[in-house]
Amino acid sequence: SDFGSGVELRGRRQLSGSGSRAPTMAKFRVLNIVKPCMCVLPEVTTPDRRIPFREKVLWTALSLFVFLVCSQIPLYGISVGKAADPFYWMRVILASNRGTLMELGISPIITSGMLMQFLAGSKIIEVDQSLKEDRALFSGAQKLVGLSITLGQAVAYVLSGMYGDLKDLGAGNAILIIMQLFAAGVVVLMLDELLQKGYGLGSGISLFIATNICETIVWKAFSFITLNTGKGVEFEGAVIALFHLFFSRSDKFGAIKEAFYRQNAPNLTSLLATLLLFFVVIYFQGFRVDLPVKYQKIRGQQGSYPIKLFYTSNIPIILQTALVSNLYFFSQLLYRRFKSN
Repeated sequence: SDFGSGVELRGRRQLSGSGSRAPTMAKFRVLNIVKPCMCVLPEVTTPDRRIPFREKVLWTALSLFVFLVCSQIPLYGISVGKAADPFYWMRVILASNRGTLMELGISPIITSGMLMQFLAGSKIIEVDQSLKEDRALFSGAQKLVGLSITLGQAVAYVLSGMYGDLKDLGAGNAILIIMQLFAAGVVVLMLDELLQKGYGLGSGISLFIATNICETIVWKAFSFITLNTGKGVEFEGAVIALFHLFFSRSDKFGAIKEAFYRQNAPNLTSLLATLLLFFVVIYFQGFRVDLPVKYQKIRGQQGSYPIKLFYTSNIPIILQTALVSNLYFFSQLLYRRFKSN
């Protein structure tokens, strides 16, 4: 009986001890906020098979075609003005085109990626890249932030008077412009994700920047648009202007000199300098440093890890351009709203 009462007493203590413990609460994570939004976020499914090279080329060409078409479609409802473009020198890097659906370019993608990488690197957001669920949540959070930045920039562009005074535009046109910019931003996000998921070649950001730069170079070299410079009608394209000036003027040497050094339009010196810089970058792209690597588990086994000279590529320039453009734009927005402050 003593043994039985002792067992009963110990059992009561265990029950009372377990009942007095507070239930453990799950640790709060910022990424868990994104879970309810994952079902409504647009997403490109990961391919369940190996994509052939020809199909990758097809998807890449289709993405570039959509991007170029959107870069030429003007926004409906804006008032065309002749004011100077404050983002003229940044549009090449941001792959944007003023007054078109690609007004925002890749700025929302770069800004969202930069912000999420900063939050993850500073441990403000806990992400375990080895877990598939965390990778999916992080990608969804980055996409959600990108869509939010797209909508915010679209609203800010309209409110800042980029497309005319808000009173002249009206509420209907203002909402329509915001919807167009947001839809174009969603298209850019989907195209970038399409290429990153393995359907295309390379990264969408680098591809759009390269396409925009190549388009600008070809346009400045072979444009047939005529300009009235005060010395007569000239063509905008540097190569076209060379032949036009050479055959239309009696002073051949002066015509060639004008084609190489004219200041009011693209000239051949700028074109040749661009081509020279292009080949210099390609030459230095092949430079690399081989670091010797030794394996700790396998003694005597050695190898090398190559590091390219342009290891960071154009990422620092892209990040700096996106940061400066955002700071400049919001400073202009505050100045327009609070001039007397």
